[in-house]
Amino acid sequence: MTLITEKQLDALQEFINIGIGRAAGMLNEMLDTPIQLCVPMLQMFEGAALKQKLAQRLDPHHFSAVRLGFSGSFSGSAELLFPTESASALVALLTGEDRDSPDLDGVKIGTLTEVGNIVINGILGSISNLLSEHMSYALPSYHEDTMEHLLLSNHLFKVDTIFLLAQARFEIKQLEIVGEIILIFEMTSFSELLACIDRELALISQSSEKGAV
Repeated sequence: MTLITEKQLDALQEFINIGIGRAAGMLNEMLDTPIQLCVPMLQMFEGAALKQKLAQRLDPHHFSAVRLGFSGSFSGSAELLFPTESASALVALLTGEDRDSPDLDGVKIGTLTEVGNIVINGILGSISNLLSEHMSYALPSYHEDTMEHLLLSNHLFKVDTIFLLAQARFEIKQLEIVGEIILIFEMTSFSELLACIDRELALISQSSEKGAV
């Protein structure tokens, strides 16, 4: 497994936090109630360990996922996963539908796909812009299944991959909605990502040294 240093992990978490902040700003415009998104922790896993970790957090039978593939300087895919209760609560809040309304399912796919697209694009755009690397994005797709089936349906799961797991907490008044953000990188692509982070950290360090002179 590719090792990641504490500095690299801190930098990557900062990139993700910036992207989450931008996504929160866009979601704020969709709501009358301010929304905050925060990522309390970023962790790196291989496939089997990720399955075990998610099994501890998510209902193994029912959850929703928005998936978006990316390519360019880095290749892989990103997923935003919601347990059933969190998904329903978020959709009800965004659409004004009652959580028990039979119409909720009719608007769920479009609503969650839009939210996933905003959040994932915010994160990937932040990484791309801050590292000055080009990335292209596929159209987002919506899925409902068990955690294991969803991960196995992602073709990147079948090759050497690195999984970055971030728990996204949607803070809206007293309502806490929790989702999981998974960034999936091919091994060579992840190594290139770390190399780009190292170059960026070196530039920051050089700039600080010049400023101190």
